[in-house]
Amino acid sequence: MGKTIRDESTASAYWAAVNTFCALRDVHVIADAPVGCYNLVGVAVIDYTDAVPYLENFTPTSLTEKEIASSGSSEIVRETIEKLQAPGRQLILVSSAESEMIGSDHERMLTMKYPDVRFFPSNSLGENEWQGRDRALVWLNDTFGNSDSASVKAGTVSIIGPTYGCFNSPSDLAEIKRLIAGVGGELLHVYPFESSLHDIADLKNSDVLVVMYHEFGHALAEKLGRPVLQAPFGMGETEKFIHDLGRLLKRETEAGAFLQQEKRTTMKPVWDLWRGPQAEWFPTIRFGVTAAKTYALGLETFLSGEMGMQCLFSHNTAEADNTLVRDEIQQKQPQFLFGRIVDKIYLAELDSKTRFIPAGFPGPIVRRALGTPFMGHSGAVYLLQEIVNALYDMLFNFLPLNRRSTGMEEPAQKVAWSAEANALLNEMVKKAPFISQISYGRELKRKAELLTLRQGKESVTPELLGMVT
Repeated sequence: MGKTIRDESTASAYWAAVNTFCALRDVHVIADAPVGCYNLVGVAVIDYTDAVPYLENFTPTSLTEKEIASSGSSEIVRETIEKLQAPGRQLILVSSAESEMIGSDHERMLTMKYPDVRFFPSNSLGENEWQGRDRALVWLNDTFGNSDSASVKAGTVSIIGPTYGCFNSPSDLAEIKRLIAGVGGELLHVYPFESSLHDIADLKNSDVLVVMYHEFGHALAEKLGRPVLQAPFGMGETEKFIHDLGRLLKRETEAGAFLQQEKRTTMKPVWDLWRGPQAEWFPTIRFGVTAAKTYALGLETFLSGEMGMQCLFSHNTAEADNTLVRDEIQQKQPQFLFGRIVDKIYLAELDSKTRFIPAGFPGPIVRRALGTPFMGHSGAVYLLQEIVNALYDMLFNFLPLNRRSTGMEEPAQKVAWSAEANALLNEMVKKAPFISQISYGRELKRKAELLTLRQGKESVTPELLGMVT
């Protein structure tokens, strides 16, 4: 029997190629695709995620039924190339699922007629977004790099990874840049987001490489043969990152001084919150994560491993079964859920009181401001601040209300409870967020007693209680 996937976890490798190549300022991407595919990845999705109205360096061939059914796409590819060729502009032709289904392969035609135009088979039908980005970065290096031996520039650092469609990329990139500068490193390249094709050959001359994401970028970093560090989450990883970077750049003294300064300045709010009354809430907080691997690992590392909060689940969305994710959300009812719009929809379907915090795409969320990092020391402060503020907000919402002013119906008489129903009520209340358990229990009790009276029953039973949840 076949398996039904409830929701798509990640976009295809076609989207990955577009988001990677279009980040290079001297590249223009031609998508061998219908105009609808262009509208989605080039206009609609990019506008609702990276707040870019449209990708100016992205053009579709506008496949129609005629090309798909009979003639193929070679002719409209040639017409599109003729319109777009210009000095200083590198054209890259990318296949889509539609062109792959009709077997379009333009490598030979381009070699004969347009040798300066490159063809990238996206493998849209076979790879997901992260696999596609990884392969696209390696392909760029193989195609536009050079075979010269490295001439390492001492003290330089290049960052690999930031592309369009990566959640929170501007803010997390700003934090990694800040850490590199604090240690005394010189930023050579941010690839591909702040780079051109000319910069590709220079990447191997970096003293150290920093890979932003666990999902992609390591294949290219390994090929370049330079020391590699992973962008950090939380306090422990960030401290190690600073020490390791200082050692690799031969800036141990600067790294030590910077770390001490960080503890006195950037990290002070974390220490203040830890010593304050808010810290008593931390062990009671139950959270879940459904996000790309970098954020799933990072949030669990910091919030659970370092701050002592309870991680109920942490799913890498490239591997997660969304049906099981929905079931787990329903069964475990986390107080906070870090996730995507998919997970927010699940919460709405379940009428859950869980507080949702965006932590990944897809989703109509703009993350262009530089003050919302998840990574590094600044990320630790930001995340903790968001959680504490949400706790204050929850506390306000769960304050006892004057029922006479709310219009909410109350039981007209005292209602008995069976021992089994009382036991079930206690179990249900225990699953609610600690800070809201009293209010949640009171509300369940009110609804169950009203239902019992309406049905003319003498006491609340487990069956009646189950009907109001």
